[in-house]
Amino acid sequence: MYQNIVILTGAGISAESGIPVFRSETGLWEQERVEDVATYDGFLRDKTKVHEFYNKMRRSLLDKKPNPAHLALARLEKEYSKKYGANVNLVTQNIDDLHEKAGSQKIIHMHGKLKSILCEHCNKRYPFDEDSSVESECKFCHHKSLRPDIVWFGEMPYQMDEIETLLSKCDLFLSIGTSGVVYPAAGFCQVARASGAACIEFNLSQSAVGSQFNCGIYGKASKTLPEFVSTLIDTGKLPDNVKL
Repeated sequence: MYQNIVILTGAGISAESGIPVFRSETGLWEQERVEDVATYDGFLRDKTKVHEFYNKMRRSLLDKKPNPAHLALARLEKEYSKKYGANVNLVTQNIDDLHEKAGSQKIIHMHGKLKSILCEHCNKRYPFDEDSSVESECKFCHHKSLRPDIVWFGEMPYQMDEIETLLSKCDLFLSIGTSGVVYPAAGFCQVARASGAACIEFNLSQSAVGSQFNCGIYGKASKTLPEFVSTLIDTGKLPDNVKL
């Protein structure tokens, strides 16, 4: 039985729901150069363009629904925690709201959220599901200093101290739909293993850091994860076919 489970999710878990991956071989994201829409320099060059880009992304969430992998993780948090008195924590690199829609409660969005806005003047963030622009005012200080509450390339991910504490205490680490090339998330397995955790990755194929895991379960997460979660909830143990 595992008492402290930490789950990391990446773009792969949401791709099956129609959410575009952040990083691609072409260097494009939704047909825009990553340097233009996912860096602070790009924001300074053309704030209007960046606001409009994230407005489009935010609106695109309206018709996106969680898939069975998201639902399985929400079930794991609710049912496993209740049955075994365990701690189940979810850390996501994704900026969408599909984990929330699925019912997960304990979520750390290390790369920010589309449905949040950040004021550069007063440094406050708050839920936001409208369109933003250079003319939008902060609801707290009323300055026109809003930016998407997204961690861009070159910026420090959110809540890293909390994440590292969770990893240092966990006995089971699951990584789902991650490429293993974006740090610091790509180093989470090493931290968890150093703490004695069993580490398992779920992916279409082995990630760039796949060799660091005790084992990998490969295929669509919408199929492999619900089966895994059901066994873990029912027995408190890993499925028989998972060999550490």
